[in-house]
Amino acid sequence: MKTIDIDDELYQYIASNTKFIGESASDILRRLLSFDELVEANATVQEETQPVTKAKPKKAKVTSDAVDLVELKPKKVAKPEPVKTSVPENVQNIFDLINKEELATQKGAVGRFLLILSNMHRVHTQQFDSVLDIQGRDRLYFAKAELDLLEAGSSTKPKQIPNSEFWVITNSNTTRKKRMLTEVANVLGYSTSDAERIREFL
Repeated sequence: MKTIDIDDELYQYIASNTKFIGESASDILRRLLSFDELVEANATVQEETQPVTKAKPKKAKVTSDAVDLVELKPKKVAKPEPVKTSVPENVQNIFDLINKEELATQKGAVGRFLLILSNMHRVHTQQFDSVLDIQGRDRLYFAKAELDLLEAGSSTKPKQIPNSEFWVITNSNTTRKKRMLTEVANVLGYSTSDAERIREFL
């Protein structure tokens, strides 16, 4: 508590503004000056005008233990999967069996079509049953009996694939026959590029 000297006139003024017995001169002055409200207002202004300081991000300390954990080691690179061979592994190769000279001796597209299928059967005898799943929207393409193809549609002109027990329809146009050869190559495991080569024999 600080002590100040004031003249008699000022003291009389302060004393005359006493509101209750026992009110101190300090309390009277505070009330007359609205001192508490003034202090509060100043504090608010200071808070609003004070610049906001951004906290600096803390840098992580790297200890020697952490360095040991992050020790660079050569990454293990996964070995690429072996690429599927374009021609299935068989004793014979379809491209070794078919040649342009032999194809040229056949009677038209139907003859070439049957020769290609015959050679594919020769190379893939065990898997050739899978061609039975190849069908059109409303007709069979392959069967093990001529009657099955005759009953499946009119004018199918089924013919037996030489040296096999399978029959195939032959009344489709050349574009459809090429598509059938592509589907046969696909189900027998040929790559897209080799399936394209086979259909071009037609």
